[in-house]
Amino acid sequence: MRRGGTMKPDQILERDFLLNAELTTLQRRAREKRDAFYGATVTYSPKVFIPLTQLCRDVCHYCTFAKRPKDLAAPYMSVDEVLEIAHRGEAAGCVEALLTLGEKPELRYVEAVTWLEERGFSSTVDYLHHICEQILKHTTLIPHINSGTLNDKELSRLKPVSASMGLMLESSASQLIAKGGAHYGSPDKLPFRRWRTLARAGRQAIPMTTGLLIGIGESRTDRVRDLLAIARLHARFGNIQEVIIQNFRAKEGTGMANAPEPGVVELSWTIAVARLILPVSVSLQVPPNLNPDTLDTLIESGLNDWGGVSPVTQDFVNPEAPWPSLDDLRESTAKSSKRLTARLPVYPPYLESARWFMGGIYARCLERSDSLGLVRNDLWRAGSDDIPRVGKGLSETLTSMMQLAPFLSRQDPRISRLLGRRLSGVALSEYDVEYLFSARELDARNIYEMADELRRQQVGDKVTYVVNRNINYTNVCQYACTFCAFSKGLPKESGRDMPYDISLEEIQRRTIEAWDHGATEVCLQGGIHPRYTGEVYESIVRAVKDAVPGMHVHAFSPLEINQGARSLSIPVREYLLRLQEAGLRSLPGTAAEILHDDVRQIICPDKLNTKEWLETMRAAHALGLRSTATIMFGRIESPRHCARHLTLVRSLQCETQGFTEFVPLPFVAAGAPIYRRGQARPGPTLHEAKMMHAVARIILGDVIPNLQVSWVKMGMALAIDCLHLGVNDLGGTLMNESISRSAGANHGQHWWPRDLRDAIVGAGREPCQRSTDYSAPHPGQALKADGAIAPLRAIELTPAVKLA
Repeated sequence: MRRGGTMKPDQILERDFLLNAELTTLQRRAREKRDAFYGATVTYSPKVFIPLTQLCRDVCHYCTFAKRPKDLAAPYMSVDEVLEIAHRGEAAGCVEALLTLGEKPELRYVEAVTWLEERGFSSTVDYLHHICEQILKHTTLIPHINSGTLNDKELSRLKPVSASMGLMLESSASQLIAKGGAHYGSPDKLPFRRWRTLARAGRQAIPMTTGLLIGIGESRTDRVRDLLAIARLHARFGNIQEVIIQNFRAKEGTGMANAPEPGVVELSWTIAVARLILPVSVSLQVPPNLNPDTLDTLIESGLNDWGGVSPVTQDFVNPEAPWPSLDDLRESTAKSSKRLTARLPVYPPYLESARWFMGGIYARCLERSDSLGLVRNDLWRAGSDDIPRVGKGLSETLTSMMQLAPFLSRQDPRISRLLGRRLSGVALSEYDVEYLFSARELDARNIYEMADELRRQQVGDKVTYVVNRNINYTNVCQYACTFCAFSKGLPKESGRDMPYDISLEEIQRRTIEAWDHGATEVCLQGGIHPRYTGEVYESIVRAVKDAVPGMHVHAFSPLEINQGARSLSIPVREYLLRLQEAGLRSLPGTAAEILHDDVRQIICPDKLNTKEWLETMRAAHALGLRSTATIMFGRIESPRHCARHLTLVRSLQCETQGFTEFVPLPFVAAGAPIYRRGQARPGPTLHEAKMMHAVARIILGDVIPNLQVSWVKMGMALAIDCLHLGVNDLGGTLMNESISRSAGANHGQHWWPRDLRDAIVGAGREPCQRSTDYSAPHPGQALKADGAIAPLRAIELTPAVKLA
């Protein structure tokens, strides 16, 4: 999905055109507008429907949801009844708990007042707040509230316990509240009360659902007027996340039982007009259970969402209309060359800012979301088990996909075109790269296969690796990167535990031990110690070279380079020359994170910005110092940000040819402060991790031929699987790795060369030990690496206060 702003007045089509144009013209233009933003995706929310109370003070003349006290076993559902439904929904893979109520029944029924008072609640909203708290406490579901008109105090009370709320406008046509009208005698259906609640919610930054109920006595002109007003309201507050176009269904026992229902033409016209009037970022929904035989026509009219669909509970508002099965809905959607995808009760654009949420709701939404802001489709976590785990209730998706093969074989034509252009050597734009990340199902498989084929053409079947040792010389850091669990403060400064330095003697001991085990490289990185000067970094390099002159020194991220240069008050280029003279031969491409300053402002605000990182690498490459390039993904960024990162790396490589390899680094969330505070996703999904490697090969492989997988973050088994996604390098054997371990990764700190080689052979590929620059290592070192069996000696850490 692309970002979309609100519609400017001059972009709103003329009312006469909307009222008089041919339906086919409106539908075509609506489809074009929708497809440019949502692509091939049509969403739905897997939910449980919880009718907390069916008492209502209003008497809408088409409604069978509202009941009288004598028709109900109790005025309200109990906590136990609510949680029983919620747990069933949770087991079936639901994400949303939709709480629907009648309007303020305590203002009409003494039975409601008595029931609430006996349990210590002052109002329906008070009890609703308690119910939402219980759902949040005892389940993983996310509440969405439809509780009618609310005042400011009620909205502010409910915001911390719900991700979003809903209030159908239905219609503001004046004839509906007149005697004989559908809303006659329903005080909460007075239009100004509906608009006032929506505006109040906007001022409080509450994502809202609203919509029209068509066919209850309003005209097309009335609908256009209401849609234009909704667009204006959204332009003011930005909080209208979706608009529902719902067709009236006549129900027995109501005052409108014999009223005519709107046909598919009327419904299609309203959908198309709504899509053309509303900002494209406002989702457009139509309930599928009310229109089971015309779903393809409705998709062709411009909708992009089917709303909540429950595998557990009925539609209590329209009990005569059963929900379609997800398989049927998926099939109907696929017939229109669209892909059915689960979403959260709050839509993706709202997940980009915490201002739309209060309490722990934002954290819960992020926990359940992927990089597109949609529902995560697996429970895999970077740094954890090798075996991916499929989310609750979603494993059946794989089986149903096989059954739907004839429909799923309809590829997204845009992705097919982009892959074709890339195969012909055309560089893709940022927007094109972003779109590739949206691929699912067959399109994703095609991307994986293309990445593997490009790998075969560009580098062949050899899988390279380097025998090296990581030396993280200090974990003391003056920066406050929100994703980092490795760094510590000095004890007197922050009270954080276990800050350390490593003495030069210990660095030399580890270097010699690594050489004896066949290593050809030491990789040196650490925190940005406030008392480390450029001379300290130089002394570290010289210590390594003094201990083992033949060891390749791969050291210091652009952040450390800049720290050293600033401490000596010299330009970066001059400092790089000093390090080069000391023995530095290449740089790790870390500290890149996401090369997009909107993201960096959140995850590492005091770190190098995008331009500074690129300029440091440009200076290093100009001096003949090669480097890696990395991307760390799975926190708060979206495909838009990742696309910018890849295109910037490609641009610099075309200029300098200085990058030796590209390394995707999945975010290990467990110990990261930003995740523990509930401000980030729990890392990428397995699909996203695989897609990042494949897209990187497609976008970068012709200029950076080597694509490395981080086995520390992916796990050994999945790292081997990535050899079929465009990867040709397994990185280093490491010997010691502290940074990912500190963040919660539980994979080994050392992959013995003989075991690594066996794994490559088991994948049907040819293992090939390399040096840092991808040339052949010294034969003697290769022999030592293959025969290494002696365990490494325990590392020795020096308390950080030694520099105080």
